Amino acid sequence: MNTKKTVFLILALTLFLSVRAQEFKRDIELKTFVPKGQWIVGSSVSYSEHNEQNYQFLIVEGLNSDGYTFKVSPMVLYTFKDNMAGGTSFRYGRTLSKMNDVTINLDSENQFDIDNLYELRHSFSAMAVLRNYISLGNSKRFGLYCDFQVEMGGGQSKVVTGTGENLTGTFSTTSDFSIGLAPGLVAFINNYTAVEVNVGVLGFDFSKTRQVTDQVYVGERTMNSANFRINIFSIALGISFYL
Repeated sequence: MNTKKTVFLILALTLFLSVRAQEFKRDIELKTFVPKGQWIVGSSVSYSEHNEQNYQFLIVEGLNSDGYTFKVSPMVLYTFKDNMAGGTSFRYGRTLSKMNDVTINLDSENQFDIDNLYELRHSFSAMAVLRNYISLGNSKRFGLYCDFQVEMGGGQSKVVTGTGENLTGTFSTTSDFSIGLAPGLVAFINNYTAVEVNVGVLGFDFSKTRQVTDQVYVGERTMNSANFRINIFSIALGISFYL
């Protein structure tokens, strides 16, 4: 091998090793945002109603309906280490919809009428949560958090439509299992109260649904999904107390 090339390779290797030997520091110091030993108790609650009278939208005509949706999610966590907390959360949701009359107009020859539709749905789940906090710079008021969640739950729903001899109904039961991450933002109002904003779950979900129609016909559906995108339209707002 050429002597000059040999010397050059030795110098290059020596420089590389010397650079690798130097300790690289970003000078980022993690501050204590939530100290060890605190209990975190919180909940998020949402309620909405809807009422339509002779409403029209695209192919839907003459819609007359009303209903509501209620959701509550209490949470209890304990910080077993600075900026690290673990605990559990529960969720319950209930939805009721009543539709008296609606016409679905695909074209002049294809129209479908739906009368006396009644739907009642409720869901419930339990979740194990591991949370990590990160303060924004030196702030002790604003910070980020990320929840690692493992959730198991289920739900039931009943759909009835028609009257008299045309009455038909479907009863459904659902089982769910999910695992994922839920990032969020926390802002302290005072030393013990904070507002939390969550922007959805990234992870895997499995669900199985069994339906029985008119106590005769049975159907099943299994669904697996993976989500690695933050949905800004699924923002949840809650309040927590740090004791």
